[in-house]
Amino acid sequence: MSKILYLHGFASCGEGNKSLLLKSYFGADNVIAPDLPPSPIDAMDTIEEILGSSKVDILIGSSLGGYYATVLAEKYRMKAILLNPSTQPWETLAAYTGWQKRFCDEEVFEFKPVYLEQLKMLQTAPDKGKYLLLLQSGDEVLDYTKAQSLYNKHKIIVEYGGNHRFENLDEYLSMVEKFINK
Repeated sequence: MSKILYLHGFASCGEGNKSLLLKSYFGADNVIAPDLPPSPIDAMDTIEEILGSSKVDILIGSSLGGYYATVLAEKYRMKAILLNPSTQPWETLAAYTGWQKRFCDEEVFEFKPVYLEQLKMLQTAPDKGKYLLLLQSGDEVLDYTKAQSLYNKHKIIVEYGGNHRFENLDEYLSMVEKFINK
C-alpha cells in the first residue's frame, strides 16, 4: 500500500475531515497528517523531515498545503494531488497577518508578515512533478481558474459548485486511488 503525506491548509490541523477520510479509506497507517507550523520555512522543514524518515509515495495538499505539495513535488519529482490549491499564498494570505485561531481547536497563533515573503521565496512552476488537481468553481476563498491555468499541463478535474473546503472528497477517492497506483 502506498504511503500518503497529507498537508492541510492555512489555520487548519493535520487531524481534520480530509485526513480522517483519507485514513478511513486508505488505512490509518498509510496516511501521515502532521500539524504544520504557521511559518512556511518551519512547515517545509517539518515536511522534509517526514519525507526523510518515511517512505512517502504521494503528497495530497489542500489550499496552502497544495502550495507546499507543489514545492516538494517539484524538488523530489513526486506525484501530488491538490485540492483547491493556493497558487499565490503571499497575496491571498496578506489579509491574515497578525493573530489568528486555528479552525480545528481554536489554538491562537501569529501569522507574521515575514511569512508572506517566505511563501513568495518558495514559488516554483509545476513541471517536474505529476499532478492531479481537484478544483471546485464555488471556492469562495481562491479563484479556481488561477490553479486551472498554472497547472494546465496536468490532469485537472473542475467540479462546478462546491466550496473551498472541498467537502465531498469522498466522491473522488477511487480517482485518487487510481492516480496513486498509476
